[in-house]
Amino acid sequence: MTVANVGEFGLIDRVTARLAQGESCLLGPGDDAAVVAAPDRRVVASTDVLVEGRHFRRDWSGARDVGHRAAAANLADIAAMGATPTALLVALCMPADLDPAWAEELADGLGAEAALVGASVVGGDMSASPTLTIAVTALGDLGGRAPVVRSGARPGDVVALAGRTGWAAAGYTVLSRGFRTPRLLVEAFRRPEVPYAAGPEAAGRGATAMIDVSDGLLADLGHVAKASGVAVDLTREAFEVPRQMRDAAQALGVDPYTWILAGGDDHALAATFPETATLPEGWRPVGRVTEGAGVTVDGAPFAGATGWDHFRRTE
Repeated sequence: MTVANVGEFGLIDRVTARLAQGESCLLGPGDDAAVVAAPDRRVVASTDVLVEGRHFRRDWSGARDVGHRAAAANLADIAAMGATPTALLVALCMPADLDPAWAEELADGLGAEAALVGASVVGGDMSASPTLTIAVTALGDLGGRAPVVRSGARPGDVVALAGRTGWAAAGYTVLSRGFRTPRLLVEAFRRPEVPYAAGPEAAGRGATAMIDVSDGLLADLGHVAKASGVAVDLTREAFEVPRQMRDAAQALGVDPYTWILAGGDDHALAATFPETATLPEGWRPVGRVTEGAGVTVDGAPFAGATGWDHFRRTE
């Protein structure tokens, strides 16, 4: 069985039948467009694309894993604006000989990840392509709050982190060396654990700037520093190296702080808060905003790459 045998509309029927619709979806798949509630009268929107061989490999991850990961990459962007995700639109381009079960399981992963935040997959598109590609657009609602942008950090602010960093990068390294264990690290690469609720909570506590850590903490905080016209200095001791990561790093000959500070795909949230602010639960201080430019660790530049670059690395 292939998607060519099933046909475009047959596959659409099989996929959409697996997708539950949440409260924000007023009209789901089946018409020319979906209708999604926007109580705030503003819509936060973000889009990402995953390309086989660049962002995922089918011999490393199952279809459900890829679905979770594709959804998480976009839902995290919405949370990083201080918004609550409401809907996903998904475009799937695939080889004609792909097993339709793969597309169905992808939908299961997308739907399950969206359900974690009460969002729905409300529509999308399908096309034939020699390269398996998944493009996801996420929508979100600010709930009356101002968006938390990258340009609001000020000298004296505390830099804080919600979620974990380095786990997915460690899992990627393990897989790229031909191993499948430690399983905890491999699963972190396959399915990130995103602190979605931390975004709106940070916005409510006065976060001055925020970003989704998708390309590496140093690289992404570099975007905040540049947009805000400030410098960021991280404290190395603020980052604990878990035992499993430490053991894997020793076995693979890798500095674990390279994973923690420069590894992407965990989709933690990094934010800056006024010095007098009380950090929300789940956020921990990891550095300071200062006068100047760029990002340093304990006052010195980080040796090595600071994060992912789509045009310089391949998976």
